[in-house]
Amino acid sequence: MDIQKLTNNAISLLKKLIETPSFSSEETQTALLIEEWFQCNKIPFKRTKNNVWATNKYFDSTKPTILLNSHHDTVKPNSAYTNNPFEAFEKDGKLYGLGSNDAGGCLVSLLATFSYFYSNKKLQYNLVIVASAEEESSGKNGLNSMLKIIPKIDVAIVGEPTQMHLAVAEKGLVVFDAKIKGTPSHAAHPNNNNAIYNSIPVLQWFKDFSFGKTSAILGDVKMTVTQINAGSQHNVVPGHVDMVVDVRVNDAYTNKEIAEILERESPCDEINARSLHLNSSSISLHHPLVKAGIEMGRNTYGSPTLSDQACLSCQSLKLGPGDSTRSHSANEFIYINEIEEGINIYIELLNRVIIKNDN
Repeated sequence: MDIQKLTNNAISLLKKLIETPSFSSEETQTALLIEEWFQCNKIPFKRTKNNVWATNKYFDSTKPTILLNSHHDTVKPNSAYTNNPFEAFEKDGKLYGLGSNDAGGCLVSLLATFSYFYSNKKLQYNLVIVASAEEESSGKNGLNSMLKIIPKIDVAIVGEPTQMHLAVAEKGLVVFDAKIKGTPSHAAHPNNNNAIYNSIPVLQWFKDFSFGKTSAILGDVKMTVTQINAGSQHNVVPGHVDMVVDVRVNDAYTNKEIAEILERESPCDEINARSLHLNSSSISLHHPLVKAGIEMGRNTYGSPTLSDQACLSCQSLKLGPGDSTRSHSANEFIYINEIEEGINIYIELLNRVIIKNDN
């Protein structure tokens, strides 16, 4: 199959995706565009809610299976945009638009790669591709909902912007809601138990606290207070301060262990984890996918950002065109040549890799 033609078609699809709003849980229209891709390439597909998926033509249940996955939902554009976030345009080798980098470039590159291998009779493994929904919101109808529907997978390539280097591990995430209490009162009267003032040493504790275990790949656990809220009017001292704490968990801790530490040691009056299911993930440096990537000159690293890897129970590799630092930024873009490179590297990687069935 002509790789250049597939690449041109992938870039055209990305432009359509950019110009079609697809906030998490609102991906109906972009799912239709992905359906159209499969139809144009004469590939049978299935759709479950807003997840669109397919298997290679000569799928053989006796062979190991590789999942190719990326998402077609986006966050909402931030207020710093000066471009129209839903206008796809090229300038200086860049393709601008919301979702271009996170993760549209990865998705269309994986779609092109899957299409390239779809009719190959000689594959030593199966391919399953899932263009998934609700990744940005960790929603219940995203990739996590597909794992009981698609065939059993042995390893996954998750398309997120990594500059086509090998993210062999990524941090997990636990979000905590915390409360600091005080005595409500009129602002004109003395009050030695002001909840806002009480929060000052608590904020300092979160700023200074360090978890003891460091990961060779993922470094330290990263804890950040990201939201704080208190009070309703100028002349009332509030009875409590609410805080949100974002904790990025390395592979030296389970999410449950992090929760137990903060419940035991933090100086908050209340602190509760919203969920514990977004765990850290990794793949062995000796896995054939990683070894093949290293042979191609790709670097390995640990990623601080969360992806749909968190819902997978198999080993997974995060790999894709684009740069993670551009994600969720104003005037988001991806370089056209990053997509071209991404497709070529995906294809070479899958041509090189030898996956053995453990069953």
